[in-house]
Amino acid sequence: MKSRSWWIWASNGSASTCSSPKNSGDPEPEKKSAERRSAAILTPMPNVIVRPPWHLPDSAVTPESVYHRRRNFLRAMGFIGGGLAVGLPALAQSTNLAKATAFSAGKRNPDFNPTVRLSDEEVATHYNNFYEFSTTKTRVRDLASRFRTDPWTLEVNGLCENPLKLGLNDLLQGFPHEERVYRFRCVEAWSMVVPWSGFPLAQLIAKAKPKAEAKFVAFTTVLRPEEMPGVARLPDYPWPYTEGLRMDEALHPLTMVATGLYGKPLPKQNGAPVRLVVPWKYGYKSIKSIVRIEFTAKQPSTLWETLNAQEYPFESNVDPQVPHPRWSQASERVVDTGERIPTQYLNGYADLVAKLYPKRKV
Repeated sequence: MKSRSWWIWASNGSASTCSSPKNSGDPEPEKKSAERRSAAILTPMPNVIVRPPWHLPDSAVTPESVYHRRRNFLRAMGFIGGGLAVGLPALAQSTNLAKATAFSAGKRNPDFNPTVRLSDEEVATHYNNFYEFSTTKTRVRDLASRFRTDPWTLEVNGLCENPLKLGLNDLLQGFPHEERVYRFRCVEAWSMVVPWSGFPLAQLIAKAKPKAEAKFVAFTTVLRPEEMPGVARLPDYPWPYTEGLRMDEALHPLTMVATGLYGKPLPKQNGAPVRLVVPWKYGYKSIKSIVRIEFTAKQPSTLWETLNAQEYPFESNVDPQVPHPRWSQASERVVDTGERIPTQYLNGYADLVAKLYPKRKV
């Protein structure tokens, strides 16, 4: 008999609706201002396919009626009409970067390839939180057009035996790339499903050989106010943007260094040329445009935790049972359709990472 491998799928969270802050509101229109300082379990049996925890249920696949409404939705958001002209510079940016480097998206990892509709690429690459450029998501792409991503140097240092200085081609050629389809959940209660290209962060950490006393990993985004107009508009923010992970989180196989999106080099507005992807945490933990990775003994300070630790704590795991102080996290808005779906604990990756958080009882 042929061997079988079985997958378990379970969903968490309730379907409460968000409409305004404090009463299950959709928080996306709110800006994180400086003034705030801010199971059914399927039993394995013959001829039954049981889905992995990150798999979206069929009910989350866009219905045909919603599909036909999508163009109206995109038009209302400004992605259709002048969208073709807007998209051409972005295509040119990706093409130029691909020519200047050895980018390859890699083959899609079958373990991270849910058979559901990906989020619309046009929306995913034009609806971005990147406050160094703007707090208005649909303006980030245009304001990032003058941002220089090549040449690029990523420094890896701190408590390690082998500090590194890596150029862009070192990242692209020195690590085998693959594509993974991940859920992406913003703290503002909206979500996407997108294909990232890159490699496990653990591979880079292994090359740096962290010392035993290194318990955390700190990350820093590049800071170029002359290319990032949003920095001057938020003078009270503790720039540069910083984030951090515990060492066990950083070493987890799900944690990914991303250099591509939708089979192309990362667009500037999505964190080019290199960013972090931690799919079970809220999106701001997946820091963009990284220039430094440092191994530390103590928990590093992060930008959002410094601004408002109650609203943006260091751990920041996706959890539908833990509301943001100003809105519910029980459900999320699918960004390209406007549908609202239940949020899953750890963004659907609980079977893979829940063991990292034994104190949390689900």
